[in-house]
Amino acid sequence: MRLLALETSTEYCSCALLVDGAVRERHVLAGQRHSELLLGQVADLMAEAGIGFGQLDAVAFGAGPGSFTGLRIACGAAQGLAFGHGLPVVPVVSLLAVAEQGLAPGDGDTVLTAFDARMGELYLAAYRRTEGAWITLLAPQVAKPDNLPALPDGKVDFGAGSGFAVYPAALQARYAPQRSEATLVPRAREVAMLAAGALARGEAVAAEASVPLYLRDKVALNRHEQAALRASNQKQRDDMAQAEKAALAAVARA
Repeated sequence: MRLLALETSTEYCSCALLVDGAVRERHVLAGQRHSELLLGQVADLMAEAGIGFGQLDAVAFGAGPGSFTGLRIACGAAQGLAFGHGLPVVPVVSLLAVAEQGLAPGDGDTVLTAFDARMGELYLAAYRRTEGAWITLLAPQVAKPDNLPALPDGKVDFGAGSGFAVYPAALQARYAPQRSEATLVPRAREVAMLAAGALARGEAVAAEASVPLYLRDKVALNRHEQAALRASNQKQRDDMAQAEKAALAAVARA
């Protein structure tokens, strides 16, 4: 299996290439520079692996929740590659990617992921790992720290995400995790691994059907926002074409 994964839902920008079980990754603190960095990272990975985009089985992306702009960048890039090469797309919930990353031996099996959603709110989800598979206990949602949803059995072994740095008292009081790590962020490496399982189960979608998981949908864009979005989408398509040319040239030189 050969799968490219993109993750830009936070201030970090990462991409990963999964080839026959081995994962290569680029992961950097990007701030607001995701659109500048992502395609170069992709080209580097493809050249390093010595494969072309047409040799991929699918493209995956971290679907969110997270930064509106970051989610559009990853989704748009994944769609552009998929359209250009007839590939399916695998959206992966970014909160689940953090659960996959953070749960360590001895942590138990239940993870609560909580990220600062700004505006006095949190992005939340809870998962349980059973026989190597993840079961969703609490679907991704937005919640206020003073009105956190209950879990089916109230049990949390591990907590992950920036929410534990911003609202530690509220999360600890409600869920009492045995251990937590506030510094964990979604990474393309885990997106790739989760996407591989989803692809094997037949859960990929067509490029045009792939959408970010916003949770806070903005119902309409004004005229200026629409024009800016069209320009941004066109630039992404142009940049993707240039990145593909660069990657193919690097592969040819190798």
